[in-house]
Amino acid sequence: MSYGRIMNHPILGEWSERKGITFRFDDQEYEAFEGETIAAALLAQGIRTLRYHEETRTPRGFYCNIGHCFECRVTVDGIDGQRACLTLLTNGMDVRTGKSLPSPLKKGAHLP
Repeated sequence: MSYGRIMNHPILGEWSERKGITFRFDDQEYEAFEGETIAAALLAQGIRTLRYHEETRTPRGFYCNIGHCFECRVTVDGIDGQRACLTLLTNGMDVRTGKSLPSPLKKGAHLP
């Protein structure tokens, strides 16, 4: 479970003291630590693609990792558009690649 993680941080302390949990990402089970964000857990597993751009279909992933940019939107337990960098994992959580939402810039799109 330590792949890609700093296991002994000078301020946050030892990760080994935290409870291990499991979650699913796109139908595959992964391990994480209680209190960890979805983003941190996925980055630790080497996962970088979280959704695809609405128009170009290019892979999108982590950008700011502090909740400003909305690039890390995923579907969490059936709720679309959740930011992986702000959402704390819970045991058994189901996370899926973010759905491509329709672009308001496409020809013929209806604007609100």
